Amino acid sequence: MSQLGCLSGMMQAKGGRMATIENGRGGLGTVRNAVTLLELLADGPAYHQLTDLAERSAMSIPTVHRLLRSLVLADLAVQDPATSRYGLGPELARLSHHYLTRLPLIGAASPYLSQVRDKVGATVHVEVLVSGEVVYVDRVDGGVVGPYRESNRVHRALETAGGRLLAARASEEQWQQAVRLVDPEEQESARAARAEWAAGEWLAHEPDDMTMPAEVAVPVLDASGAAVGALAADLPDPGDETHIAQAAAYLGRAAKAAGRTLGHG
Repeated sequence: MSQLGCLSGMMQAKGGRMATIENGRGGLGTVRNAVTLLELLADGPAYHQLTDLAERSAMSIPTVHRLLRSLVLADLAVQDPATSRYGLGPELARLSHHYLTRLPLIGAASPYLSQVRDKVGATVHVEVLVSGEVVYVDRVDGGVVGPYRESNRVHRALETAGGRLLAARASEEQWQQAVRLVDPEEQESARAARAEWAAGEWLAHEPDDMTMPAEVAVPVLDASGAAVGALAADLPDPGDETHIAQAAAYLGRAAKAAGRTLGHG
């Protein structure tokens, strides 16, 4: 399961990044500013300088320092004693784990993942859309895996097949969050393809990033017809259309079974 990635993704808000409200009065403004800092800590290198965080958040250095001290005390952030830089804290992993153990989608889909993996001969994933990004929350590895197992994955939604399906079916606000995370050229092509993605029963995509596997994905629909997640399988050969169609069929049957389980929950 992707733990830290899931919680980090879930802490985002409008526009894919929480707006800074340094002058917000009361507890809500403080919480929003703290979430902004957590988002910045999750972006880029593992540790960040105080002054850099202040500049990127548009908050004053005293405000950022005060918030970081509170986050460190709660283990939501840590400070490197050697460099005085700040990073994400271990409490996020614990909270994320508790969230994932209660996520109905995982409980509904997990009984079918191994079966699909055996049929398609590749790694199978469960994905959810969070603030413009797709978070891989569960997986069953296929028979052929690389030297590095990427257990925690968070990608821009429009860079993955599952993310495209989910973003296209999401609310206008969620769709715009996903669109804003990609380059202008990609934004234009995504807007043109949204209707097709939203109507499709499955979608295959081979990312430009060679470190990301190609995948085929299907949506998991709840009783109301809303897409609550996606099931996806890696594609060792993105050009094998017959295998892609077969994998999509296996994924589709598993997604429908998971959807029925969600409906009975």
